[in-house]
Formats: sequence, structure tokens, C-alpha cells
Amino acid sequence: MKLITRICWLLLGVLFIFSGLIKLNDPIGTAYKLEEYFEVFAVDFGSFFLLFKNSTRTLSLLLSSLEVVLGVALLLRWYLRKTLWVLLGLLVFFTFLTFYSAAFNKVTDCGCFGDFIKLTPWQSFSKDVFLLVLWAVVFFNQRYMRRVFAKGMLGIMYITLASAVAIGIGVRALGHLPYLDFLPYKVGNDIGKLMQASEPLRYKYIMERGGQTQEFTEYPTDSTWKYKQMVPLNPDAGPKITDFKVWNDQGDYTPELLKGNRLVLIIQNTDKTDRDRFELINNLMQSADSSQKKITPLVITSSSPAEFDAFRHEVNLVAPFYYADATVLKSMIRSNPGFILLKDGVVKGKFHYHDIPSRATLEELL
Repeated sequence: MKLITRICWLLLGVLFIFSGLIKLNDPIGTAYKLEEYFEVFAVDFGSFFLLFKNSTRTLSLLLSSLEVVLGVALLLRWYLRKTLWVLLGLLVFFTFLTFYSAAFNKVTDCGCFGDFIKLTPWQSFSKDVFLLVLWAVVFFNQRYMRRVFAKGMLGIMYITLASAVAIGIGVRALGHLPYLDFLPYKVGNDIGKLMQASEPLRYKYIMERGGQTQEFTEYPTDSTWKYKQMVPLNPDAGPKITDFKVWNDQGDYTPELLKGNRLVLIIQNTDKTDRDRFELINNLMQSADSSQKKITPLVITSSSPAEFDAFRHEVNLVAPFYYADATVLKSMIRSNPGFILLKDGVVKGKFHYHDIPSRATLEELL
């Protein structure tokens, strides 16, 4: 039992650190997921939860950092009993969220491991139950965990250092872009290719007759079989990007966007767009337009025409503009505003508004 307890202790600590670091890699993505939960809770339990929507980035940073710090404290066995109780509170909270999502189909991806590992609601719930089992093994066998690896002031120094590192990682990611990009629009990806299936989708058909269920690789011609379900045999072959579309008043602009060299300025909700850098942004847009690489600058926004028209006059933005779905723009770049450089639909560069590039940098990437 001693060995099992120590294995559970190690797994629990490592998984908490890993989960926290993955979220801190992309704290804005975690904040989007918290917003989704608060909107669902506001509908089901009352508008009180909408009060937290404006604090999701802070909550994302604090909760993710707490996971890392608790994982470190557990591995150091620093105030082990108290650390385990705090861990239990966090685990119960996460288990409730994932069960609620799974049972009532409210949030289809919990964001437990960010965009690095996608889990279905029931997989997320099973993961949390597994962590609770690990916790129970450690908690009820603390007699095997008596040795503390950092006592007194040394322990405080380690926990302080872990807190500072975790918060520092998250704060930098908030002010720039994720260190590791796991989204479909990461640098190097061909958007046009990802909008197509890698191979034809194949399905199996689950049919029922007289209380008997049978699977078919081809739809049966026998009309006595009653259709029950269609399941893809190669689901990974489907398009990785299914909702990318850009348009204006003249119609669909998506095919044109994926041709040539394009410097795309992404502006999501204009109410939340940072306005401080638009002098530099406008200078880059004008500079790119005169590049020998024939870079076409343009703007894509999810705001309404009236809102964006007022906004572009406010910041003196002169460039063709188009519209796209807000969720798509959030997936394209974790910056509002932010730049994406495209060459025939291939993402050659992504830039936060704190890291506005020069024209020479853009030309080097093309």
C-alpha cells in the first residue's frame, strides 16, 4: 500500500502542475471557457453569475496558478493535510462542472487541458473522478507520507517561487500570445487544406429490427431494418476547420483571402479592443501596402457594421474590412487587435498588439 500511495501522490501532483501550466500557456482561452460556464449558469441559476464575466481573465490566471502551486506543495508535502483539503475543494468544484456539462450537455469541452488535449464532457468527468480516487488514496494513507521535502522557511521560499513563476508565465501570455499554439490557425498551418477532409469520410450504420441491433458498413437495402445511428469510422479524416468564412456586402470573400500575401488585422468586439496602439497599427498597414512583396492589408471583425464604422473613424483606420464569426476570430488569435500574416492561405506569422512587427519582418516571413 505504501508504494501505491506514493504513486498516487506523484500522479496527483504532476497532473495538477501539468493542467495548470497548460492553462497558463493560454489564459485567454481559459477565460473564454469560464465565460461560457458563467453564461450557462446565469441562464440556469440566475443572472448573478454574469457579474463574473468581466473578471474571467483574472480568475483564469488565479485558478490556473493555484493548480500549479497546489501541485508543487503536494510534491513537497508542504503542510500536506491542509494542501489536500484545498485540493479536495478544487476537485469537487471541477467535478461538479464536468458532471453538469456532461449530464445536461451544456459545455461540450471543459478546457481542462486547454486546446492541447480535447476531452468530451464524460471523459472530463471521468478524469475528475480518477483524480478524486488518487486524492482519497493519498489522504487516507498519509502515514506513508511523513517525510517533508521542504520545511519552515525553505518550504515558504519554494511555494513563493512556484507562485511567482506560475503567475509570471500567465501574465506574459496575457500580454502576448500563447507560448505554444494548439489552435487550427497556428503558424505553418494551411487554412485552405484544413477546411478540406484528408480522405473521404466512411461510416457504419447501426440498425435495429425486432429488438436486435446490428452494424452495417453500407446502408442496408432491406426496409425491415430501422435506422438507429450513423457513426463515422474515420472521424479524424474530417475537416479540422469547419466554420471559417469571411464576407462583406458583396458576398463571400474567403477564396480571395486565401490567395496571395495578406496582412490581416483581427478586431473582435470593438467594445473590448485595445485602442492604444492604433497609431503604430495604421503605420504598419500603410507600410505593408507599399511593400514589394505585394502585401494586401485588410481588416476582419465580428462587430456589427454600425459599431465597426464608428470605431474605424475613431482610430483613423483606413483599410478594406470584412466580417467573420466572433468564435472564429477568437480561435484565430488571442489578441484584440492582432495581426495574422497569410501567404496563399498558409499562416506565416501571428502578432499580438504588444508585438507589432516592422514591414521588414513581414517581408522576411513571406
